[in-house]
Amino acid sequence: MQAGFPTIPSDRGDDLHHLAHVDRADLVLFMAGNQFMVMEEIIAEFQSEYPQVKNIFYETLPPGLELKQILAGGAIFKGKTIGVKPDIYTSVSLQAMQTLEDAGRIQTGDHHLYLHNRLALMVPPGNPADINTVKDLGRDEVRISQPDPANEDIAFHIMDMYHQAGGDRLVQRIMKEKRARGTTLFTAVHHRETPLRIADQTVDVGPVWATETVHAARTGFVFDVVEPGEDLDRRKNVNYYVCKLSGSPHPENAQKFITFIRSSTAQKIYREYGFVTPSPPI
Repeated sequence: MQAGFPTIPSDRGDDLHHLAHVDRADLVLFMAGNQFMVMEEIIAEFQSEYPQVKNIFYETLPPGLELKQILAGGAIFKGKTIGVKPDIYTSVSLQAMQTLEDAGRIQTGDHHLYLHNRLALMVPPGNPADINTVKDLGRDEVRISQPDPANEDIAFHIMDMYHQAGGDRLVQRIMKEKRARGTTLFTAVHHRETPLRIADQTVDVGPVWATETVHAARTGFVFDVVEPGEDLDRRKNVNYYVCKLSGSPHPENAQKFITFIRSSTAQKIYREYGFVTPSPPI
């Protein structure tokens, strides 16, 4: 086992797609995990346009964890090393792209905006805690399913939303005071954990991407949504970036994927899942 490698939680095998043929992959994608619901269709359409790219290994883990994996050169999963080098990385953090530039993992400026998203508040059916505004998350009794900023880039957008709604005091209240009291519960992979907590009513609210509410509804979860409002939901600030890693093992296929993900075909698929595509179109 390699010292210094990050550990992928043992129950996250469903975020490691086609692991069986990772050693013979024609393309390796590290996709920001909040795209998990759309990736099967994206991959199918990509392969219909580029049928020569037969074997694709892709991850849908939190992009912060994927970034650690890139910088370390691998990760540990169930006691075994995954040493695969990705061709493509996507993130909702411009800082992540800067980190890769500084580490010499991508060329300066060689990242592309291709998508937007916005935040929503998922609550149990009927909204029993009477959550109406972002400020309500600061109330003593309100239990929050909160993405962990150590691994999940969405957490920084959520904290920006808190700050915009209630300043440093609300951020401190939710992220430190309520966590110490056990009413802010961090997630490891929020897009899977938060809907389950809402369904079990072990929390009263969970800030998520709006796209995750679309997916959760499609998969049978019953819940309500409280909209933060356009001035708070970060729709103008949530930018998805894609880059090709320097020394990519499959550079030609990587470039094909970057071209595809920015195409009208891929953008249409993303919109069907609730994502916001750039305007004007790419």
